[in-house]
Amino acid sequence: MNTAVAERPKSLAKLKARQEIAERTMAFHFEKPVNFKFTSGQFVDITLLDPPETDAEGNARSFSIASAPDEDFIMVATRIRDTAFKRVLTTIDLGAEVRIEGPFGDLRLHNDKSRAAVVLTGGIGITPFRSILLHAAKEKLQHRIFLFYANRRPEDAAFLNELQELEKKNPNYKLIACMSEMDRSQQPWSGERGLINQALLEKYLKGVPSPVYYITGPPDMVKAMHAILTGAGVDDDNVRIEEFPGY
Repeated sequence: MNTAVAERPKSLAKLKARQEIAERTMAFHFEKPVNFKFTSGQFVDITLLDPPETDAEGNARSFSIASAPDEDFIMVATRIRDTAFKRVLTTIDLGAEVRIEGPFGDLRLHNDKSRAAVVLTGGIGITPFRSILLHAAKEKLQHRIFLFYANRRPEDAAFLNELQELEKKNPNYKLIACMSEMDRSQQPWSGERGLINQALLEKYLKGVPSPVYYITGPPDMVKAMHAILTGAGVDDDNVRIEEFPGY
């Protein structure tokens, strides 16, 4: 994420809640600062204030906003790694203040409702699309949205139940969740298995004219998804990409 912008709006916000949303994945709810407005798909920088420990990675991180614009909190989510920042974030008292800068970024749903949105994502790359999908359902946007969501197991898939329930609220939205390591899962799964590939895209996108593609996730996944689209003849003008390194 590129945070090099001319103006960086800053606010203090208290941590309101945190919850495990998948194995080794947590969501953090912060109070929404007065007059804080954002577009679904944007991100913020969060800085810990006087943390009890730090390391070479520093006290700040960029996070996509997972909450929808109408929700009364700012939610971010992340895989939990053994870094000082994440150890502090998972253990500080509720009510502790952090600094929030932003919003930033232009990963947002395109305007032309005649063109479908095709999202290719995996793991924690789902976070901006929770916001986008909730907003689309609430506003009854007419865009057709196909969400291809890759994880190893259902246990690893953040927001999976909520994303499934959203299909009932938005007839224009289709979730295609696929699991690649169901032999290691303790949960039943009747959906797609394996990786997102050209055959899977063709199965669900047959007859969908000139969609706009969105790719988010770890760099290796982004590279693989981009290669699939390039191999299928998709022009880069129709592809939006955002990498999530270091998560």
